[in-house]
This record gives sequence, structure tokens and C-alpha cells, in this order.
Amino acid sequence: MTKLDWYILRQYISTFVFAILLLTFITIVIDTSEHSDDFVKSGLSTWEIIKQYHFGFVPRMITLLFPLFIFISVIFFTSKLAGRTEIVAILASGISFNRFLRPYWIGSIFFAILLWLSFRYVTPIANQIFSDFQNKYIDNPNYSGDYNASTIYFRNDSTHYGSVSYFDTAQKRGNAFALQEIKHNELKQNIRAESLVWDTAKRRWKLEVVTIRDINGDVEKVRQINDTVINLNFKPSEFKKGQYTKDILKTPELQELIRKEKLRGTEGINDLIVERHRRDATPISIVLLTMMGVAVSSRKVRGGSGLHLAMGIILAALFILTDRFSTIFSTKGNFPPALAAWTPNLIFFL
Repeated sequence: MTKLDWYILRQYISTFVFAILLLTFITIVIDTSEHSDDFVKSGLSTWEIIKQYHFGFVPRMITLLFPLFIFISVIFFTSKLAGRTEIVAILASGISFNRFLRPYWIGSIFFAILLWLSFRYVTPIANQIFSDFQNKYIDNPNYSGDYNASTIYFRNDSTHYGSVSYFDTAQKRGNAFALQEIKHNELKQNIRAESLVWDTAKRRWKLEVVTIRDINGDVEKVRQINDTVINLNFKPSEFKKGQYTKDILKTPELQELIRKEKLRGTEGINDLIVERHRRDATPISIVLLTMMGVAVSSRKVRGGSGLHLAMGIILAALFILTDRFSTIFSTKGNFPPALAAWTPNLIFFL
């Protein structure tokens, strides 16, 4: 690393930090003005609003706009270098263009690792704070976030299939439980219970008012018991699913949820798989967008930074549109989720 490398790297980092902080401040002001009525109705103090809302909202917005502002920042300061003929002087001194890119590679890889770690461990915590406030005070003030009124169908293992209705994750209790054991396309056992309850002390599931039917060919035996313990491959928290479920899980937890959902035969989990792959694809896009930004803005042209920024905004808009379309085709269609997450990178890499 020479003085020139450090000079470009400082320009890279300082421009990005200034841009993202300025955007964050503007976003907070606009968002606060839009939700001022909700904040007043919540009855919370200023510090409580900051702690319960902005501590989640700010990191969420930063990670959402992180790649875009990396791109714009690179275009902005590189265009300034080109406009002051500094890049011409650097190349005229005998430094190749590939060598000139070294500080950009270092800076982009640093920011990519930072965003990757944030996606895995920090952003989900911020999304949890944001979603709790959103559900409680903005979307539906009467929503507790703990009640699932729909019937949930699941696959416990390769031979057991079940369902439970009206599950309350606060009380850890559900009604109308049913579990069927099917082997070689034949029903071997049918268990029905009025209630499914999580035993907090023993950390096991308990059935109340149970009817068990054991079936062996044409012979059927029926037993009725008051309660019994049963082994199920999930916990009460896994019944709580909403629009923010994929966002509030840390990456290891998201991977485990996807594994279990596949085992249970759950349909419509492409959004979870796309989210998992996007947490790896988006950090890589930072390196890609950095190189694109340098390519767009390193030549001195008539029109200066304005022309470079206009080209950058057009490319960024195309990148975002590609990402949105590929996601929709995957979640609503049959487009492979992994390919949907990586499609923008693959297209713009070319």
C-alpha cells in the first residue's frame, strides 16, 4: 500500500460514510414526520421511541441502501479525481489501470465483509426491533403478534404428518391437534387431541383429551386418555410466522428453518431461500458495483460528475429492477431461488 493507495482508500471510505450518514439523517426526518401521529398515539417518550423504533429502523435502512450508496460514492469521488486530471497523472506515471484499482478492491472487500457480517448477526436484531414496533403501534395497534388463527399443516418426519389450529405462541397452546402415521401408503396410526400444549418445565409437547387409533389392516384399536407426552420436531416459536419472519432470523437460524420446512414438505418457502442466498449475493454486489463505478467515472469527459452520476443512477435502477424481477419470478413462479438471488450479479458482471 503506497501513499496513493491510502489517498484513494480514504476518499472511498470518507465519501461513503458522509453519504450514508447524510441519507440516514434525511430519512429519519422524513420518516418521523410521516409517523408523528403514530408516535403520539403510542404514548411513548422520545427516548422510548428512539430505542424501540429508530434503533431498528436506522440499521435496516443502512443495510437496504448500502450497495446503492457504495456505487454512487465511488462514481462521485472517482469522477472528481478524473475531473481534476489526477487519474491521467497517475496513469502517465507508469501505473497500470489494474494497479490503480487495488485500493478499490481493498475498500470494496472490506465493505462486503462488513455487510455480510451485518446480514448474518446485526440486521436481524434491528429488523426484530422494527417489526415489533410496526406490528404493535402502526400496522395494527390491537395486534399481539402471538396468535395464529389459521390451521398449520406440518410434516414431523418421513412418516408423520399433522396439523394444529388456533396456535397462541404466548400461551404456547394450540387446539384441534391431529397427527397421522403413514407407512407404505397405509395409515398406521391416527392421534387427535383437543389441545397441544408446550410443557415449559420439561420442554416437551403435551396432548390433552387424546384419542389414539391404531390401525393394522382391517383391525382398529381405539384408546382415549386424558393427556400424554409426544415428541415433535419443532418449538412453539416456529409457529409464529409473519411478513417479517425471514428478516428477523439470523442466518444460522434461517438455514435451520429452511431445513426443517423442507423436511416437513412445506410449500411456498422460496422467499426464505431467496433471502438466504441474497445475504451472500448482496455483499458480493458491493465489489461488482465498485468496479462498475470506477469503469463509469474514471475517464474525464465533458459534463463532468453530472454525466457520470446520471449514468450511475441509470445503471443502479437497472440493477434494482433486475433484482426485483428475479425475486418475483422465484417467489411467485418456478424460477430457482438461488439463481434469483444471484441473477443481478451474473448479468452485471458481464
